[in-house]
Amino acid sequence: MIGQLLDERYRIDAPIARGGMSMVFRGVDTRLDRPVAIKVMDPKFAGDPQFLTRFEFEARAVAKLKHPSLVAVYDQGVDGEHPFLIMELVEGGTLRELLRERGPMPPHAVRAVAEPVLQAIGVAHHAGLVHRDIKPENVLVSDAGDVKIADFGLVRAVAASNMTSASVILGTAAYLAPEQVTSGQSDARSDVYSFGVLIFELLTGRTPFTGDTSLSIAYQRVERDVPRPSEFIGGVPPEFDELVARATSREPAHRFADAAEMAAELRRIATELRLPDYRVPAPRDSAEHQSARYRIQPVPQPVYTEATTRMPPAEPRASSTRVLTAAQPQTRATYFPDDRYPGADGYGPPPPHNPYTAERERSRRRVLIWSSVVVVLALVLGGGGWWLGVERYAAVPPIAGLNADRATVTLQDAGFATTVRNKASDVVPVGGVVGTDPPAGTRIVKGSTVAVLVSSGQPRVPDFQVGQDSKSVNQAIRDAGLVPVDGGERPSTAAKGTVMQLDPAPGTVLPGGATVNVYRSKGSQQVKVPDLRGKTQEEATSALTAAGLSVRGIQSQFDRGFDAGDVVGTDPDNGTSLLSGDSVTLFVSNAVKVPDVGGRNVAAARALLEAAGLQVNVSQIFSNDRGTVRLQSPGAGARVEPGSTVSLTVLPF
Repeated sequence: MIGQLLDERYRIDAPIARGGMSMVFRGVDTRLDRPVAIKVMDPKFAGDPQFLTRFEFEARAVAKLKHPSLVAVYDQGVDGEHPFLIMELVEGGTLRELLRERGPMPPHAVRAVAEPVLQAIGVAHHAGLVHRDIKPENVLVSDAGDVKIADFGLVRAVAASNMTSASVILGTAAYLAPEQVTSGQSDARSDVYSFGVLIFELLTGRTPFTGDTSLSIAYQRVERDVPRPSEFIGGVPPEFDELVARATSREPAHRFADAAEMAAELRRIATELRLPDYRVPAPRDSAEHQSARYRIQPVPQPVYTEATTRMPPAEPRASSTRVLTAAQPQTRATYFPDDRYPGADGYGPPPPHNPYTAERERSRRRVLIWSSVVVVLALVLGGGGWWLGVERYAAVPPIAGLNADRATVTLQDAGFATTVRNKASDVVPVGGVVGTDPPAGTRIVKGSTVAVLVSSGQPRVPDFQVGQDSKSVNQAIRDAGLVPVDGGERPSTAAKGTVMQLDPAPGTVLPGGATVNVYRSKGSQQVKVPDLRGKTQEEATSALTAAGLSVRGIQSQFDRGFDAGDVVGTDPDNGTSLLSGDSVTLFVSNAVKVPDVGGRNVAAARALLEAAGLQVNVSQIFSNDRGTVRLQSPGAGARVEPGSTVSLTVLPF
């Protein structure tokens, strides 16, 4: 869709993100000449009048809301088979991307993210709107440090669609409230629950529940309370434990009434703990930043200046962050005993500035002596220092948007050695250059090797070897643009602690930032083959997996005591002791149940029996097929081997 003009007004310039129901693009409102974000829904919704009605209603409702932390909605419409939404372009990245870059947040950074977003959601709650899909992907952090919430109303619009099954749970499994799972109903308190889970993740770097499938994750919250963040990471104040516990109560009546009430409690906690003010940094390697740099050629549009089409360079952005960080009050020790909070270095205030020593202030003579020494050393070592500190370093040039060959030449011309490495990307097509490692703008020694990162397309779950160490597997998952999650231990013949399974399986295509469960081997243990007789093939496979065994193969076997498809035995037999990770052969019944053909004419009876894979022997008075079946042997419902003969006795009408 690059270069297309929606509604003869909105030009699509570059992709930013892809989701299950839509895709977000960077674009330009050609009428007002301003950058916008364009969310284009899946074409399947274009022919659904219920979706379009709800889509327009929700867009109108959100557009009326006014708050600096709400992503503004400018317009909506349908162009051909593309329903679209025009929104404010937040130049920065998502909270998910920030967590991926910097890890879990200390309380003062959590407060800086959560308070403005809760206030914005509180404005929507006051207007009778519910978000229904609060998650890090929908919280945006701008380069200016603003935090905003996006995608109000989209879940409700999709829920109204004829394309959505009534059995589908709408929303993101990791953040759903219990009532959204059990009944599909939601209100302001459901958003409060989701935000409590979000704060848990900001503090700990993980979600409270994990499982094999989205459905299993969703249903865990129906039966279990969200644990306290302090159980997973040291240094979390008890006040934040209590905030999360109240927000995520399984009973809606025990939660905060709405997001505004939760924001007020967060402000009270921040005052009590004397949390410093903080400006949240935008993620550096975000999809939005990549979309600003990447260009798909040719684009049949007028040429725009760099000031109107490109993001500010990386160095000023980093410099701005450093200046604001340096202004933070030095109160970290009041809520981080022993300074042990993981990830705090990425968000915490800087070390205090060292004042002039009292001796230096009292002794002007000592200052003059040392000044003379410094001047002499500067004269002697100035040339060498200039070389060591400046000349031998160079900044990595930006190469995003070039092809691999041109990118290599650009780096080599800048004095660097090069290598090529693949990197998954939701934005850059296969073969396009995503960027460099180290990133553009980084100053490194000339002659160092810089990796050209070439897009390998959408992230895929990487291959691995059973028994491979978890550290290397987790790194491979991160290199693929995905997030590894510890799935716990399972019985296996692989060495204890090594990786024995990934879910989803290797090769599965996932959106960037999706989670992959990593299951570690519990090691071999003595287990007994369970009794599987009478179970279906699927039930037997599940029982074996639960016991730490697997299915080696399936063989057919006749047994008149079991229906076709039921398990009649195993090899080894049930009760046999094996080591976890061993495999078992299933014997499955192939018995045929004789259909009832009594009272049918000969032709119909013959067709029914032959369709069941049986032979037919007819005893009749007439030589043709006139007459009615009065007796059959074996009788109706009997289990026989495939190909068995059924004898029919036919008498005149």
